[in-house]
Amino acid sequence: MPKLFQSVLVLVALAAGLCGCGTVNEKLSAGMGDYVPQWAGGLPADAPPRPGTPQYDAYMKERERKRLMPAADREKEEQAQKGATGSTSGDAAR
Repeated sequence: MPKLFQSVLVLVALAAGLCGCGTVNEKLSAGMGDYVPQWAGGLPADAPPRPGTPQYDAYMKERERKRLMPAADREKEEQAQKGATGSTSGDAAR
């Protein structure tokens, strides 16, 4: 009987340990993903900010502003932004 009790106790302890690891990893992975480089599977450079941050609120306001803008104005703004970023990167490559 003591041998059976000892085996059950070990199994319960292992199960509790595995459950604890799952919750710790869930909480750590939410924050650690921000620090992993892109080449190692982290967030890409153009990923939107995380919800709950001030950058996220600004990002959502800008998105809403663009959504409410007429399509013709939106296209002009996008082309102007592409032209501004394209000219700087094109000059650097030459």
